[in-house]
Amino acid sequence: MASVPASIVTRNMADFAEQTGNVYMSVSVISKRANQISVKLKEELNSKLAEFATTVDNLEEVFENREQIEISKYYERLPKPTSLAIEEFLEGKVYVRQPDEETEEDINL
Repeated sequence: MASVPASIVTRNMADFAEQTGNVYMSVSVISKRANQISVKLKEELNSKLAEFATTVDNLEEVFENREQIEISKYYERLPKPTSLAIEEFLEGKVYVRQPDEETEEDINL
C-alpha cells in the first residue's frame, strides 16, 4: 500500500489495455477489484470497531474513546480502494479470467 500515490496521477490509457487488449474490460476488472478491496476494508474496520461496542451509553465513554477515533482515522487515511485496484492491476497482481466465448452449438440450443 505504500507505493500508491496519495494525489491524482495522470495515466496512459494504453497501459490499461495491455493485459486485456481492451481498455473497457480493464476498467471493469479494476472496478470489480476495487469493490473487493472496499468490502474487505469495511469488514476489517467493522470488526475492530465492534470491540468497542457497548450496550450502555455512558457519556464519558463516548468522549474518552481515543482508540476508536485513532482506528477510524487510520482507515480514513488509507488510499482509496480504486487507487489500490489500479496499482494492483498495472503491476500485474490482478488475475483476469475471461470466460470462454459461446460456441455456435451453445447459441443453437
